[in-house]
Amino acid sequence: MNENTSTLYTVPEGKTAKVNYLLATGSMRRRLQDIGLIEGTEVECLQKSPSGDPVAYLIRGAVIALRSEDSSKIMVTCS
Repeated sequence: MNENTSTLYTVPEGKTAKVNYLLATGSMRRRLQDIGLIEGTEVECLQKSPSGDPVAYLIRGAVIALRSEDSSKIMVTCS
């Protein structure tokens, strides 16, 4: 993991990141891939809820809310 790699959950509001790889396994991994979270996909953090969970992301033109439990298993490079 290089210095620019972090989890999707740590991306600040209004910033964009590119997916490197998924740490999730099983059905959750498949679900994340089905919504477009594959290597190279750009994801923008749109809004974090006041409690910090869930967070709204723009993924391939769709707004998707992910729990911190799931977004912390998505490794990204911030741009």
